[in-house]
Amino acid sequence: MSTIALFGANGSIGSRILNEALQRGHRVTAVVRDPAKITTSHPDLTVTTGDVLDPAAVAAVAEGHDVVVSAVGGGDGPGHVATIRPAAESLVAGLRTLGDAAPRLITVGGAGSLRTPDGKQVWDAEGLPEFLLQIMHAHGDALDFYRSVSDVRWTNLSPSATIAPGERTGSYRTATDDLITDAGGDSRISTEDYAVAVLDEIERPRHLGARFTVGY
Repeated sequence: MSTIALFGANGSIGSRILNEALQRGHRVTAVVRDPAKITTSHPDLTVTTGDVLDPAAVAAVAEGHDVVVSAVGGGDGPGHVATIRPAAESLVAGLRTLGDAAPRLITVGGAGSLRTPDGKQVWDAEGLPEFLLQIMHAHGDALDFYRSVSDVRWTNLSPSATIAPGERTGSYRTATDDLITDAGGDSRISTEDYAVAVLDEIERPRHLGARFTVGY
């Protein structure tokens, strides 16, 4: 079993990753700003405070773990702009200080930069509100940064165009840079099955130094 340091463990996606990891028998350190927001109690769960935007704090939390997972968000559009790429830079900077002992890094990405069947990208669709474009491009900027990194073992996981709480089926399809759609043209994944994909990647690494996406 792995030891996992999880930033953003109290969010919609992070809480599902936390539950999936504990159900599989992994040991998790939940890294949050307010420990009181973690209501889960489990023998394999440790809750600690930490700032994902502080490389020194990242290194302190990450040391001794096998994997660091970042599920941090930014709330609204400006919040994502202020958080997502800066968090990526901080995570990499912190892990670099650990040298060869640095754990792997898996981060929650966005769907905006995925290719659509018409050869464009999701964020090129007409009529998208400005706040959503800000969120999409924040994740796109973070992905651009990760793709410049060769000395930290990173993986970025983009969800489908729609991700929301739902059923854990344990089934999903994967792709690299192309949006996954079903027979009806819908692109979706539940937060529960997204968490399954994260833990599957932790247990069986297949996308080191790359982005991949999941969907039904």
